[in-house]
Amino acid sequence: MRVLGVEGTAWAASAAVFEFDPDAVADADPPVIETDAYQPESGGLHPREAAEHMGEAIPAVIETVLDAADGPIDAVAFSQGPGLGPCLRIVGTAARALAGTLDVPLIGVNHMVAHLEIGRHGADFDSPVCLNASGANAHLLGYHDGRYRVLGETMDTGVGNALDKFTRHVGWSHPGGPKVEEAAKDGEYIDLPYVVKGMDFSFSGLMSAAKAAYDDGVPVEDVCFSLQETIFAMLTEVAERALSLTGADELVLGGGVGQNARLREMLASMCEARGAEFYAPEPRYLRDNAGMIAVLGAKMFLAGERLDVDDSAVDPNCRPDEVAVTWRDDESVTLTPTAGDERRGAEAVVTVEQAGEGDAPAVDGAASVVKRRVPKAYRHPELDARLRRERTVAEARLTSEARRHGVPTPVVFDVDVAEATLTFEHVGDRDLAAALTPARARTVGEHLATLHEAGIVHGDPTVRNVRIEDGRLFLIDFGLGYHSGHVEDHAMDLHVFGGSVRGTATETAAADVLSAFEAGYAAVGDEAVISRLRKIERRGRYQ
Repeated sequence: MRVLGVEGTAWAASAAVFEFDPDAVADADPPVIETDAYQPESGGLHPREAAEHMGEAIPAVIETVLDAADGPIDAVAFSQGPGLGPCLRIVGTAARALAGTLDVPLIGVNHMVAHLEIGRHGADFDSPVCLNASGANAHLLGYHDGRYRVLGETMDTGVGNALDKFTRHVGWSHPGGPKVEEAAKDGEYIDLPYVVKGMDFSFSGLMSAAKAAYDDGVPVEDVCFSLQETIFAMLTEVAERALSLTGADELVLGGGVGQNARLREMLASMCEARGAEFYAPEPRYLRDNAGMIAVLGAKMFLAGERLDVDDSAVDPNCRPDEVAVTWRDDESVTLTPTAGDERRGAEAVVTVEQAGEGDAPAVDGAASVVKRRVPKAYRHPELDARLRRERTVAEARLTSEARRHGVPTPVVFDVDVAEATLTFEHVGDRDLAAALTPARARTVGEHLATLHEAGIVHGDPTVRNVRIEDGRLFLIDFGLGYHSGHVEDHAMDLHVFGGSVRGTATETAAADVLSAFEAGYAAVGDEAVISRLRKIERRGRYQ
């Protein structure tokens, strides 16, 4: 069988034919791809010019791959969204016309899901976490309860667009990513803002600091080097946090920025250190391309997906978590067990020690927990040392301060800043992920509201960072925490908790849990925080 794929979300006018055996899709030869990329003369991508290019190039690339096809076409798949509306409409029109002419089914494909699926297809992974790093996007996806859930994402701009903003400031032409990568080869490290909030992240402050550094005379090579080291370390860290949250041990990379060698090196290093598998497709599948549209279109076709012409309007704002995943088994995330004497999280190795063992203090015969923030080989040594030191100090201070304000937390027994090691009272026999109920979520909401009233932001309040002991809930892991009375920062705490719930609970259960969580927060805290949460939720890509 053969599926024709057509891609045109932004700059790449692309067509592909994927020929496969329905009983062995994974063993098929790679699709034949033809791409004609739009290249602006100056500045960034111009939507009108991109659409004009799309209108001229799409017929030609389709004709080329049809000529190369070894037999009739059985279905036409096209990128239905997200992307630039004018470009998408041209591709949608071409796909509808071609499907009608050939009298074959039409299939609408989500461009971002296709980035994930081409990686899963190439790696033959079962259920990986996917880091999509492209021009307009930067987010983490994980399959759960019939959809690809957004586990974390940029709160302002896509990673490629962030790099382009800096290179336009410098006066370099589009695209900026390859030019940053080249200049970085001769650079040295300077400190830039590093903004991670749970599994979400932000680039705006980082880019402003990079522009200011360049304007102040810092060599552009040093700024480019540090941009890569900082941005890609942020992406690698949140990818590891997603692996830790879900218990997944497979990671795939998608998106054009994934062509950067330093990003791939960081992700591979992180996965090797935690015993996970990593796969990055070859560059032609990382860039926008019709091959991934054709491959996912084939899987959807075999699953019985068909799109009526009346329902085939493009959607420039379609999010990946809006797509019902019909082409794979109803798998779910597998939450790793929390029992045992040693656990590896995203940041640290946590060891449970009985009283009298090693350096464990003998406090009423109770066990203690030793948390060691291990060095991250993927991060620049100066950045890694700074983060380990700052987070160790913040966790010790805020854990104790939260306790003084009435929020249950473990007692801090010892702090070794030089070794980035903390010793805590052992609390809980499981985490909230293992026993999530609306009543417990309400209590978490109350605890967070109490923290915020005291001017404390937790920074990473996920279902993994709440421990349960005899019905009592303890908040742990304040490493990303800080002091703030700003409603925005408080609302981000709620957003992070909500993302962890949606990524690990069923859709029905998540709705009940989050309703109770917000009710608990509103009963103790400022209702303005809930209002700001709604605004934050609308900031995600394509909201």
